[in-house]
Amino acid sequence: MSAQMRTRHLSLKPLLSVAIFCPSIIYGQSAATKPQLPDAPSIQLTLLAQQSAPMANLAMGQDKTPATQAAVSNADPGQHPRLTLADAEKMAVKNNPRVSLARLLALAQHQVVRETRAALLPTATGSITAVDAENASRISAGSLTSSRLFEHAGAGGQFTQLITDFGRTTNLVASSKLQEKAQNASALASVEDIVFVVDQAFFNALQAQALLKVADQNVNTRQTTETQISELTKNKLKSTLDLSFADVNLSQAKLLQLDAQNNVDSTMAALDAVLGLERLQVFDLVDDNTAVMAPPPDADQLLQLALQQRPDLQALNYSQQAAVKFSHAQRDQLLPSISAMGTVGSVPIRPAQYYTANWWGGVGVNMNIPIFNGFLYTAQAKEASIRAQAASEQARDLRERIVRDVRTAWLASNTAYQKVSVTQDLLKEANLALQLAQSRYQLGLSSIVELSQAQFQQTDAAIGNTDAQYQYRLSLAMLNYQIGATP
Repeated sequence: MSAQMRTRHLSLKPLLSVAIFCPSIIYGQSAATKPQLPDAPSIQLTLLAQQSAPMANLAMGQDKTPATQAAVSNADPGQHPRLTLADAEKMAVKNNPRVSLARLLALAQHQVVRETRAALLPTATGSITAVDAENASRISAGSLTSSRLFEHAGAGGQFTQLITDFGRTTNLVASSKLQEKAQNASALASVEDIVFVVDQAFFNALQAQALLKVADQNVNTRQTTETQISELTKNKLKSTLDLSFADVNLSQAKLLQLDAQNNVDSTMAALDAVLGLERLQVFDLVDDNTAVMAPPPDADQLLQLALQQRPDLQALNYSQQAAVKFSHAQRDQLLPSISAMGTVGSVPIRPAQYYTANWWGGVGVNMNIPIFNGFLYTAQAKEASIRAQAASEQARDLRERIVRDVRTAWLASNTAYQKVSVTQDLLKEANLALQLAQSRYQLGLSSIVELSQAQFQQTDAAIGNTDAQYQYRLSLAMLNYQIGATP
C-alpha cells in the first residue's frame, strides 16, 4: 500500500473505532433470526445477537447470498462503468503520456542508427552550371574557380565512397544500434512502471470504495439504532445515557462517512491521472476475489529471473555496451581514413577554340592522415573509455539493488501472506467473543462496557483482516514488478 493510502487509512481508523466503541442496543429480535447480508464487505452492527458468522464472511469478502451475487453480476449498469484491473492496465498503457514518450524516443533512436550508417554508403551530387562571361577574361577577385572565364553551359556529377576508416564508422553504427536496443528496453520499463502504479492506484481506490460502503452501512445502522433507543427511552425502558451514546455514535458515523467519501474521490482522481484521463471519471471497480495463493518459495530463482528480464537492467547493459563501442570509435579517430571519389560531366555549350572535347571525367583515391590537432582525439578517446567504465559500474550498482529489492519484496510478501491467516484466526476469535458478550449482556450478566469492548475488538479484527488481504495483493504486485514479471 502506498504511503498516501496508508496515511488515509490510519486517519479513518480512529474515527471508526470511536464510532463503534459505544454500544448499539437493539431489542425485539432473537439470536436465531439471520438478517440479509449487504452485498459488499461491511460492518454489520444492527442486531446484537447476529454478529458472529455474518461478520466473518463480510470481512473476508465472501458474502454468498443470492442478493449479493446478483449485485456483483449486475453491478448497477445504470450507475458507473465497470473497470477491472486488467482493463485499467490496458487503458493506462494506451493513454499514459509516459508510455507514449518512451516509445517516441525509441523511434527517434532508430533514425539515429540510419544517420550513423549513412557514412558507410556512397554520396552523390549533381551540378548544372551556365556562365555568361567575356571570353578569356581573367579573374581578378571573386569566387569562380577558373583563372579565365568562358561563356559555357554544362552539367556533371560527383560521388565519394568511404573505403575504410579502420573501424571507426562501424563502431559508431554498432554503438547507435545498441543505444536503440537500450531505448526499447527503457520503453518497456516505462510500461512496467505504469502498470505497477496502476495496480497500486487501483487497489487503493478499491479499498477506499469498500471503506465508503462500510461507512454508509454504519450510518444506516447507527440511524436505526438511535431511532429504536429513542423509542425505548420514551417508554422508560432505557436511560437517557444509552440515547446519548446512540447520538454520539451516529454523529461519529457521519464524520466517518464524510472522510470516506473524500478518500474515494481523491483515490479515484489519482487512478484517473494514471489512466491518462483528463476529466474525473468514476468507476465501479471490479474486485477479483480469487483464492489467496502463497508466494513463490524460492527467492534465489526469483533473483535469477529478475537479473534476466528486468528491462531497466537490460537498458543499462545495452548502454554500457554502446559506450564501449563508442570509445573504440573515438580511439579510431587516430587512424587514417581512405575514400574514393570521382567526377564526370558534359559541356555542350563551349568556345570551340578552347575545348577539345565536350565532356570531362576523373576518379581518384584520397587518404586523410591525422598528424596533430592539439591532442583532441586522444582526449576524446580517453573520455569515452572512462564513460564506458562508469556505465559498467552503473549497471553493477543496479544489479546489486535488484538483488536487495527482490529479497525485500519476497520477505514482505511472505510476511503479508502469514498475516492473512493470522488475521483470519483473530477475526474468528473476535466473532466468538462478541457472541458471548452479546449473550451475557442480554442475560444481564455484564455491563455495556464489556459489550462495547467486544464490538470494538471484533470490528478492529475485521478491518485488520481486510487490510491484510489488500496488503498481500500489493506485496505480490511489488514482487512481480521487482522481478520484471509485470504484464
